[in-house]
Amino acid sequence: MPFKRVPQKFTASIKEVVVGTGDNAVTLGGENVFPLYSFDSPIKNPPRVGVEVSDRGPDLSVPGIAAFYAGAEGIAGMIKRAGEMPGADFISLVLESADPNGENRSIEDCVALCKEAAASAALPLVIQGSKNVEKDGKLFEKIAEALQGKNVLLLSAKEENHKAIAVAAVMAYGQKIGAESAVDINLAKQLNVLISQLGVSGGNVVMNVGTAAAGYGFEYVASTMDRVKGAALAQNDAMLQMPIVTPVAAEAWGVKEAVVSEEEIPEWGPVEQRGIDMEIATAAAALTAGSNAVILRHPVSVAAISKFISELM
Repeated sequence: MPFKRVPQKFTASIKEVVVGTGDNAVTLGGENVFPLYSFDSPIKNPPRVGVEVSDRGPDLSVPGIAAFYAGAEGIAGMIKRAGEMPGADFISLVLESADPNGENRSIEDCVALCKEAAASAALPLVIQGSKNVEKDGKLFEKIAEALQGKNVLLLSAKEENHKAIAVAAVMAYGQKIGAESAVDINLAKQLNVLISQLGVSGGNVVMNVGTAAAGYGFEYVASTMDRVKGAALAQNDAMLQMPIVTPVAAEAWGVKEAVVSEEEIPEWGPVEQRGIDMEIATAAAALTAGSNAVILRHPVSVAAISKFISELM
């Protein structure tokens, strides 16, 4: 008897979150099918690709990255150049230097930097913090105020600092926030519940459920995303229907395969190509697992993942 395929689509859908303003704004989410299941039903908003830009400047040890940003001056130049990267949908500025355990750049300096970046960005802007919970709580509040009207995404708010960030960013200044949890569906849902109890609607929130480089515990990431999407669509769980944004670059470029020299392990081949391969593999895996947007670093990776998405839509 012939096989008859039955499309699997749901009455529930992932909430839409708009980042940026005007013609270049991007909309995340909105689908009512499992990740990349465009054969079951048209996907309203395809997954998006972001370009990571560190406030410390590009990684000059990677030839392709160094060449791409050659001649770009200051944060304004880097942001402008990142916006020209083929395949880029948005830009993600990482405030690494704000970390109190590192350079400890002042909040005032970080705010000025973000204002300069926003003025230079042709694409929507996502801002990642220092990973210090206390500093980021104060930092994101000031950034949200300074960039009022830009509709930026502040990635991310954790359980320890979500109140200050959510109230300031969303309710006071009209920005979007990311709810960051550590690869656990229960933690992700709990944080979304806490944020919703503050009066923040799901259309202002994305999730960062955590990630890992492919081959480095990524199976936990994949299973978490799979459970999140299943609960959101099949069970109509409103507290898990926010789109997912996954910062891939730092994980992919930090593993052994991306940093060990060719002289040390010649059979592995060129270091840069290994880093690109890790970034592409991790991003593709995140998208197939359920991410609505990935954040990458290398121009080759951005172009490859953008093509990957377009050919599956």
